[in-house]
Amino acid sequence: MSRLRVLLADDHRIVAEGLRRLLETEFELLDLVEDGAALLAAAEQHKPDVVVADIGMPRMNGIDAVIELKKTQPDVRVVFLTMHRDPAYLERARAAGALGFVLKHSAAEELVTAVHEAIAGRAYVTPALIDSIEAQANTGAPTLTTRQREILQLIVNGKLTKQIGAELSISDRTVEFHRLKLRQMFGARTTAELVRHALRYGLVDRPGEF
Repeated sequence: MSRLRVLLADDHRIVAEGLRRLLETEFELLDLVEDGAALLAAAEQHKPDVVVADIGMPRMNGIDAVIELKKTQPDVRVVFLTMHRDPAYLERARAAGALGFVLKHSAAEELVTAVHEAIAGRAYVTPALIDSIEAQANTGAPTLTTRQREILQLIVNGKLTKQIGAELSISDRTVEFHRLKLRQMFGARTTAELVRHALRYGLVDRPGEF
């Protein structure tokens, strides 16, 4: 019986090599690409059974790439990888047609299972993400937009206003507006308080997590 054919897309080379070794133990790995545009080209060439893709990639993000891919290969199964716990990413992934959604720090334990579930036509979501969503609902944590969560994660990572603005291609004034809004939402007087609240609610990853 031939092995399932998997295409992997991830622009973080060290992470991608680890994922490659993980997938190659059970599947035929067709190619490893580093951006959304390359994903589309490789998928056109190889016609994979499953695409495993990072959401955040250069040139074209994973979600936009999969939306385009589904126009020509509607039956391809998709499993997304991400470091973000934001439920908005999960909803966008589902809307794009993905069946799997795995947090990167859980990939070693969960990715192979997620691929098998996707092939069977069943959804798989990292249990830790489900727990985080439920915890937020139960504790009354503020509901954040995707942009607010991106900025909050960078604040938790210790980034300064200018660094955040440069990374997200927004002005310093916009960053400061979001900082103020986030402190108000959490009732935090300082950045340190804001970080403590964000981590307590599980709204962001701790610095250093994939």
